[in-house]
Amino acid sequence: MNVLVGVTGCIAIYKAVGLISLLRKQGYDLRVVMTESAEKMVSKDVFSAVGGCPVYTDQDAFSISDGWIPHTELSKWADILVIAPATANTASKLAHGIADNLLSLTCLAYEKPTRIIVPAMNVRMYENPVTKRNLDILKQDGWIVLEPEIGHLACGETGSGRYPDNEFILEAVRIATCKKLFSGQKLLITAGPTSEPLDPVRVLTNRSSGKTGYTLATVAKRLGAKVCLISGPVCQKRPYFVDEFIEVETAEQMYKAVIEKFDESDAVIMAAAVADYRPKSYANSKIKKDFETLSVSLKKTIDILQELSLRKNGKILVGFALETDNLEHYAREKMAKKNLDLVVANDCSVIGEDKAEVILIRKDGSIKRVGPDAKDSVALVILSELANFWSGSQT
Repeated sequence: MNVLVGVTGCIAIYKAVGLISLLRKQGYDLRVVMTESAEKMVSKDVFSAVGGCPVYTDQDAFSISDGWIPHTELSKWADILVIAPATANTASKLAHGIADNLLSLTCLAYEKPTRIIVPAMNVRMYENPVTKRNLDILKQDGWIVLEPEIGHLACGETGSGRYPDNEFILEAVRIATCKKLFSGQKLLITAGPTSEPLDPVRVLTNRSSGKTGYTLATVAKRLGAKVCLISGPVCQKRPYFVDEFIEVETAEQMYKAVIEKFDESDAVIMAAAVADYRPKSYANSKIKKDFETLSVSLKKTIDILQELSLRKNGKILVGFALETDNLEHYAREKMAKKNLDLVVANDCSVIGEDKAEVILIRKDGSIKRVGPDAKDSVALVILSELANFWSGSQT
């Protein structure tokens, strides 16, 4: 995958060095184009060394050798064009077709829809109606405009205009370039554990990290789905670009959130480890350590998947079966009992790990073994199976 990065003279240019490093680590082939003002802030040699790639400047704009014209050849070479950071000046030029340096010439010649611009500037410059109007023009022209963050700026002011995390930009690159398996289908994905309170201090919960559900949500966005992620309490960072993110704590809250979003969803992936039982009663004060033993009565929680199966109405249900033994047997039992279309069976040893090994059990009884592999690779296989329901490969 060829990534052409345009760098302009913004104070956030030092963060662009980190972006180049990140892209290189992900295996992308890189080339960099710097504006004249960018060169005054960071040497081209820095970008070349960090990216292991050629860097072009305005001095190269008309260095034509053997018919190789920089702006036309660079625009043909790139699979995706990313301008990060982008100054208000550069955004204005691109919005109005001004091509007076190598970067703007290259952008004007670039024909593919994979174009990302990352504006970063002083808050008053960013909120100026002229800047807003220019960015709106770029959106209308097909540019993916990554809005800046709100926070403390290099100038000492606070507000919109801060360069976002490079991981955010990387994910935008992945979404823009990933082959789409979905055409806007709405996926409802649950993740993480639930936490059932015993008293104001203690809870009953489980070891689920939420990694699998969060990874499924991230990869589903790359593949073209609309994603609503309902999450129990986890330490994971909210996935970038999910369409809706709902945080819950208890099984009852998870149930209510899922039911509320179920009708507008095309499929549900229940990756959350919802508690099977909760304390029958809640102590309003902290339970003291006054006894040698303590008994807690538990009450069964609502079985969310079972409830969804009664309301299915043509929707696709994907369940997870996490077991310590007889994995395939219990997974098949769960599929039959809850009228599931696909079951993902995995051993409890994968909890919290970055890799996973699962068995996919289809409704026709056939199975597919996946892994051990990175969780994003496993998520891709699971979602590919799900996409088959709409492509006609599943019955």
